[in-house]
Amino acid sequence: MTDSEFYLSLLRAYIDSANDGIFVLCDEMKFHVANSLFQSWLSVSEDSLTEHGCRRPITDFIGNEKNRQLFAQHFKTVLTGQPVRFECFIHPAGSVARWVEIGLSKVKLDAGDMFIGVARDITEKKKTEELIWQQANFDLLTGLPNRHMFQDRLKQEIKKAHHASLPLALMILDLDRFKEVNDTLGHDIGDRLLMEAAQRLISCVRETDTVARLGGDEFTVILGELDDINCVELITLAILQKLAEPFHLGDRIIYLSTSIGITFYPQDATGFDELLKNADQAMYAAKHDGRNRCRYFAPSMQETMQARMQLTNDLRSALGTLTDSFHLEYQPVVELATGAIHKAEALIRWQHPTRGVINPADFIPIAEETGMILEIGDWVFREAARQVARWRISRHAAFQISINISPIQIHNTTHFNHWFDDLRQLGLPGQSIVVEITEGLLLNAGVGVTEKLQAFHKAGMEVSLDDFGTGYSSFSYLKKFNIDNIKIDQLFVRNLAPDSDDMALCEAMIAMAHKLGMKVIAEGVETSAQRDLLAAAGCDYGQGYLFARPMPVNEWDLRSGT
Repeated sequence: MTDSEFYLSLLRAYIDSANDGIFVLCDEMKFHVANSLFQSWLSVSEDSLTEHGCRRPITDFIGNEKNRQLFAQHFKTVLTGQPVRFECFIHPAGSVARWVEIGLSKVKLDAGDMFIGVARDITEKKKTEELIWQQANFDLLTGLPNRHMFQDRLKQEIKKAHHASLPLALMILDLDRFKEVNDTLGHDIGDRLLMEAAQRLISCVRETDTVARLGGDEFTVILGELDDINCVELITLAILQKLAEPFHLGDRIIYLSTSIGITFYPQDATGFDELLKNADQAMYAAKHDGRNRCRYFAPSMQETMQARMQLTNDLRSALGTLTDSFHLEYQPVVELATGAIHKAEALIRWQHPTRGVINPADFIPIAEETGMILEIGDWVFREAARQVARWRISRHAAFQISINISPIQIHNTTHFNHWFDDLRQLGLPGQSIVVEITEGLLLNAGVGVTEKLQAFHKAGMEVSLDDFGTGYSSFSYLKKFNIDNIKIDQLFVRNLAPDSDDMALCEAMIAMAHKLGMKVIAEGVETSAQRDLLAAAGCDYGQGYLFARPMPVNEWDLRSGT
């Protein structure tokens, strides 16, 4: 072996033992040399790469057209004598795809210019970077873009809309009463529901639109470059309908709805923060209007939101002086067969120091959202209990007062033993208080809800189902949860007439309730004709302006002379 042959074999052994892929190219990007590691990455032998007359170009082994163009671009730079370093994706046919970092430089030899490349496998590094990027930009639960990615997408869409002179729409969606489902059925069910809701949202929008999860049960939709603004309404209706469909999660069926706020660029605002604030205000307006609907932003909503924030602060201050700030009024519940009044419903009133009496519809939702309803609810119970104790002495020994209880109280109160203790201290039986709940509480009720309703019954308290017939009415709920009374919503009473659909529905509800051993109370009775029709149908009790409006205690006493 000559010295040159020895040094050549030594150099070859060194190259083949390297931890990096090493290769040599000619000026046409074709192989002259490739070490063992680089050959294994390409799943070919050196002979098939470098055989004279059919040398293969490295671009044959690069993963896609984009990366082939990238390599060619960098190679042009190396032709000028300037070294380069770049990342490239290689994916030979039948072999493992990998990312490599390539250093490429030009060397002058007697045989001509050659180009030496050193490639390092960075596949794991790229996977880690991709994971970090994914976690930084996408929601781990739903796979949707997260708040960070949403911000980037919206800013991009604003720029595109500006250049195209086209509007865009921004929606913010909040799942109605999702927290109740989460608290009642557990976070596992809540997570599965969010994943299903995300897929339903994606199915309602165009491929070019963005659906993102901002956090919790809040989602957003960006509808960019709107050639036809009417599609916003169509997409909104599709979302409302899709999310109102039952969610089948294992052996559970869950019902939800959503509130949607919508704002437009550039009609309502041109900046990111303004658009987001506008959509948020419109969403809260949709919730305030009854949920399961959409509202478009209007400038007046800003004033409404500021007024709401002020009312929230005032309500918090009022908790410090509950007895001075609040009082209860009582509406009679009349036995239709005799006209006797042995029942009443307690209704809270807030006397604001500067605004006068605040409508409960304005402050109860705020109290529920902020958790203040827990303290207010306890105060209502104590006041009603003290009053029923007085009326059981002055009016009737079996007098009952019913109180409305919020789903938030049921979900967020560990137990109601303090209520039962209050009744014992007043010497009252449980039958003196009736708890009124809504159908929504029963719809997705878990073990916790069931146990608390059972505790009311064990204490002797009756449970009434308020506004019956307006939600997902089911007599199976009445049987399952041992409901004592149903209250027919005034929606069915308002237009009551002989042989009408409302009359048929009322008769059916009354008959079925009696079959299940329950009493029936009709709400919103305003005329003697309504009273007579209900009495003839066998309805047990009536409540409404025909008999009396809600009254403070002193007016009750004046009416009866006590």
